[in-house]
Amino acid sequence: MALARVARSSLRRSGGGIGCYSSEREIFCEVVSAERSALPSFDNVKANGNSSFFSGTRKVDHSSFWRRGVTTTPHYHSPLAERIVEGTELGLDHEEPRYAGLEATKPGEKPRVVVLGSGWAACRFLKGLDTRIYDVVCISPRNHMVFTPLLASTCVGTLEFRSVAEPVSQIQSALATEPNSYFYLASCTGIDTNKHEVYCETLSNGVLPREPHQFKVAYDKLVIAAGAEPLTFGIKGVKENAYFLREVNHAQEIRKKLLLNLMLSENPGVSEEEKKRLLHCVIVGGGPTGVEFSGELSDFIMKDVEERYTHVKDYIKVTLIEANDILSSFDVGLRQYATNHLTKSGVQLKRGIVKEVLPKEIILNDGTVVPYGLLVWSTGVGPSEFVKSLNLPKSPGGRIGVDEWLRVPSVEDVFALGDCGGFLEETGKPVLPALAQVAERQGKYLVELFNRIGKQDAGKAFNAKNIPFGDPFVYRHLGSMASVGGYKALVDLRQSKDAKGISLAGFLSFLIWRSAYLTRVVSWRNRFYVAMNWATTMAFGRDNSRIGTN
Repeated sequence: MALARVARSSLRRSGGGIGCYSSEREIFCEVVSAERSALPSFDNVKANGNSSFFSGTRKVDHSSFWRRGVTTTPHYHSPLAERIVEGTELGLDHEEPRYAGLEATKPGEKPRVVVLGSGWAACRFLKGLDTRIYDVVCISPRNHMVFTPLLASTCVGTLEFRSVAEPVSQIQSALATEPNSYFYLASCTGIDTNKHEVYCETLSNGVLPREPHQFKVAYDKLVIAAGAEPLTFGIKGVKENAYFLREVNHAQEIRKKLLLNLMLSENPGVSEEEKKRLLHCVIVGGGPTGVEFSGELSDFIMKDVEERYTHVKDYIKVTLIEANDILSSFDVGLRQYATNHLTKSGVQLKRGIVKEVLPKEIILNDGTVVPYGLLVWSTGVGPSEFVKSLNLPKSPGGRIGVDEWLRVPSVEDVFALGDCGGFLEETGKPVLPALAQVAERQGKYLVELFNRIGKQDAGKAFNAKNIPFGDPFVYRHLGSMASVGGYKALVDLRQSKDAKGISLAGFLSFLIWRSAYLTRVVSWRNRFYVAMNWATTMAFGRDNSRIGTN
């Protein structure tokens, strides 16, 4: 009866259902199931309020996604479903189960800004935030920012992994030094915009007493910069068999798989057909990431495999599959240059649409079967399951809808930027591409806005209603760059696809590409790492050590 009272009390307050996440709660779940018909449903909560909650209840094996190179926001249940009961054990008669965490700020305390994410937009915002005005809490499933333009270089050993990762606490030192500012290694599972609270959970691999560990954080201002997820277009077998290239752990898995296939192919008894399959690297997607990775692979084959894997060097090949032209956003002349250069470097360009991905082969729409040993999927990004789940307005394409000042207009004190945010249709502005420069510029704009309104005492919750935000955000494209291997690159400085401007290709473009990215690396420490890695690779070749047993 005590359990039933706890369940009924909690459900009346929240308007939702209660689930379970450990075997010791099975009795608790059964009691709730018996009461379900007499209680308000979770759908009614979403219909009658502005609260935004992540409502997925299907359990997913995220560890398998992580191994394949997919990062997801864990979504075992709704935030209304399971509450951490502070100071209690199952069976004690407590009337109000609740989340542990940070409560709302009090009068006289600095306003609290909560940032969800640690990508380009989030870190540019964190870097510029005036912590004399605000306390800041960053919540992300990773504790570092990834310098994605150089990530492909780490897959083949041109750069070390640490050269492209910058700890969040070094980008914003207040997260490590200020008493009321924190970094939490966790994923946000829901947002209550009425209460100004976010609900989070973290998987600790059994270190913490409860798994997953849940908590809440109250905010005065919320910045959602949770990024996006790789697009698979619902094609069967992609998540299970392909590798993605958006995180450092993705690059690590690709590198381990590539070196493993090279070494396995040298073992006695491996047939000619199996050697060809093992050493066939297939990249799906002809955007900048796919093209740059193809170029890095061709360099690795010509300069390192030729010397260190002479027994199997004639078997390895690279195929790039794209439904249309590669690098479609670049100038026509640059696209043709890239096509010719990759072909000369041994990369086979194949037009086609993937129908299904099997563990050892790809099936295209025309029935063609392509065996592979390594498959890298790079077909763009789309909204994450977390973003889809939020009861917030959506822009075309499914991102969180924002106005010209990057505010979510239907709720107070919530902003969205980077790959997870897009202009609402009524603004008359197009949804911006998922590019690092877009995210960085939005982060810079929003942090300047926050610092300005904070000085006008508008940092607290609900205090910015009558404060003018100034000029809206305007994006001006600075151009695009892509490396194609062999010390060659493309530089397209046009402001749009149809505009006129400077377009360069070749070795000079390669020097511009390296110089530009070297100056954009976040810290001097990582700039030194990158420069030294490039020099070491040029002098001694790439390291082909395979560290790890799986």
